[in-house]
Amino acid sequence: MKRTILSIAMMAVATAMMAQANVYFTKEISAESLQKVYEALGGPAIGRVAVKISTGESSNSNQLRPALIQAFVNGVDGTLVECNTTYSGSRSTTANHRNQIRQRGYTVAGGFKYELDLMDSDGADSAAGELELPMSADNMNGVTPHFPNAVVGAHMANYDFMINLAHFKGHQMGGFGGVLKNQSIGMSARRGKALIHSAGRNTVSEQWMRYAGDQDGFLESMAEVANAIHQYFHQEGKNIIYIDVMNNISVDCDCNGRPASPQMKDVGILASTDPVALDQACLDFVNLPSTAGDNHQPLLNRIRQQHGTHIIEHAEKIGLGSPSYTLVNLDEADAIVPLTAPERLRYNVFTVDGQSVLGNAKSLDGLAKGLYIVNGKKQYIK
Repeated sequence: MKRTILSIAMMAVATAMMAQANVYFTKEISAESLQKVYEALGGPAIGRVAVKISTGESSNSNQLRPALIQAFVNGVDGTLVECNTTYSGSRSTTANHRNQIRQRGYTVAGGFKYELDLMDSDGADSAAGELELPMSADNMNGVTPHFPNAVVGAHMANYDFMINLAHFKGHQMGGFGGVLKNQSIGMSARRGKALIHSAGRNTVSEQWMRYAGDQDGFLESMAEVANAIHQYFHQEGKNIIYIDVMNNISVDCDCNGRPASPQMKDVGILASTDPVALDQACLDFVNLPSTAGDNHQPLLNRIRQQHGTHIIEHAEKIGLGSPSYTLVNLDEADAIVPLTAPERLRYNVFTVDGQSVLGNAKSLDGLAKGLYIVNGKKQYIK
């Protein structure tokens, strides 16, 4: 089945065998557009509504600003939610994190209806602040998880409806961060974060980097925890939806207090009920050709260096969602138009030692015989 789009600038798409989800898109980045994509997803948020954001490491970071999200969050009667970080920084303790929240304006005094809920604040390194969600091959398409329980912020149990409101950008460790990262690392308590970073080898938050180095295991663990949370919110009486905002797209995460300046222009807001389709759609925008003043290559390099697309592959493998989607452009009323393969496929090619050979190329013509990394996978050119 071919991925299809409404008529927008020759967007890259791929074939897949699974059913396609709708990914809704608008290029306008505003509170009104957040409401527009939310409404496009269907039914209203019911019950106690959580809106998961990143509060960002500093005022210099590129987290979603209150001015952008406040009207939308208040309009859905939502409570902003976050968890403490496991690395030592400005948000690793509840007291320090609350101070940063006040500085950023994610507060009632800043105009929000409710105070932000730190979901692990009852005990950031104790059972009081944790909720364990079981993971097993039985609920992951037969794939054995890296560890048996996702450890998330305890207050997550207080909510009926989750809006995963992510800022899409690069990431120093994951390659990129979208809704999958916002849901896994972002909703995990400190011990849960240590488990993800170590692919199940470490539970001590202060030693979160002790067993780091298994990059694929780290990415797979993020996908597995995101899946556990997705399944939790698909119990009767609960629900979850996903929104990615593609603005201020640095190669660095919002956990970086001094991120590199964005070289890629803002894209817009995308939303879906399928988190895999949604993050894949954002990646497809990143894979579009660079133009003057809109350089995608640094982010592409970051994603390739960290094997970032593997989180998509594993998320599909365990049944979290599908990278196949239909992009619905809310800015236009055109019929959906399938694109042919020559129009949609682009190649980013590196040597096995990391040297860029082709970027956003239409073909592999002209490559010398040998082994290359093509779109993140090894390929031998004859």
